[in-house]
Amino acid sequence: MGLLTGKTALITGAARGIGKAIALKFAEEGANIAFTDLVIDENGKATEEEIAAKGVKVKGYASNAADFAQTEQVVSQVKEEFGSIDILVNNAGITKDGLMLRMTEAQWDAVIAVNLKSAFNFIHACTPIMMRQRGGSIINMASVVGVHGNAGQANYAASKAGLIALAKSIGQEMGPKGIRANAIAPGFIETAMTAALKPEIREEWIKKIPLRRGGQVEDIANVATFLASDLSSYVSGQVIQVDGGMNM
Repeated sequence: MGLLTGKTALITGAARGIGKAIALKFAEEGANIAFTDLVIDENGKATEEEIAAKGVKVKGYASNAADFAQTEQVVSQVKEEFGSIDILVNNAGITKDGLMLRMTEAQWDAVIAVNLKSAFNFIHACTPIMMRQRGGSIINMASVVGVHGNAGQANYAASKAGLIALAKSIGQEMGPKGIRANAIAPGFIETAMTAALKPEIREEWIKKIPLRRGGQVEDIANVATFLASDLSSYVSGQVIQVDGGMNM
C-alpha cells in the first residue's frame, strides 16, 4: 500500500519536467494519474507508458489549461473515467521574460493566462467534485520568485505570487469542506530549461544557494507527495519553499 493508493491525481502540464516527476512519484505511491498538456505528442505518450509501468491507471489529455471551457470538459472526462479527483496539481506554466519597459502586453497576458488563470480554471472545475467527496488536496506550483520577485520576470513573478495567494484563499474557503490547498515554491531546479543557461549564470545562481547545488525534480515531487497524502492532513494554506535555503 502506497501513500496515495486508491486516489486519483489530476496534474496539469505534466508531459515533461517537474509535472512528469510528480506524476511518476504519485504513481509509485499508488495513485491513478490523469494529466494534461497542450498536446499529447510523443513525449506525452512516453510519459503515459512510464506511468502505466508503475501498475496504475493513467491517461493524458490534450488541453489548453488557460481555456475555461476546455478545462470544464477535461475535468468532466476525468471524473467520468476515473470516478474521483482527490488531488489537483496546478503545474502548467510558461515564461516570457523581459524587463518591464520592454515587456509587451501579449507577453504579460500569456504568462498570467497559462500560469494563473489555468489554476482558477481547474480549481473552479474540481472543487465541486471534491466537496461531494468531502475531501481533497490542491497543490499550486509557485516559485521562489513569487515570494521575493525577480528583475526581468515581473509577469512570471506576479503569476506565481498569485498562485500562493490563491492557495491560501482556497484553503480558507474550502477548509470546512475538508479540502486543503497549499503551494510549493521551487528554487533553482535542474531541468532542461536551466541546463540551457550560460555557465556564468548558473554559477551565480549556485552562489546564492546555501546548499551550493541545484535541486532535482524529485525534490519537488517528494514535497508534492507529502502535501497530496494524509501525512499532511493538518497542513493547509501554506507555501513550502524547496530551494536549498536560497530564500530564507
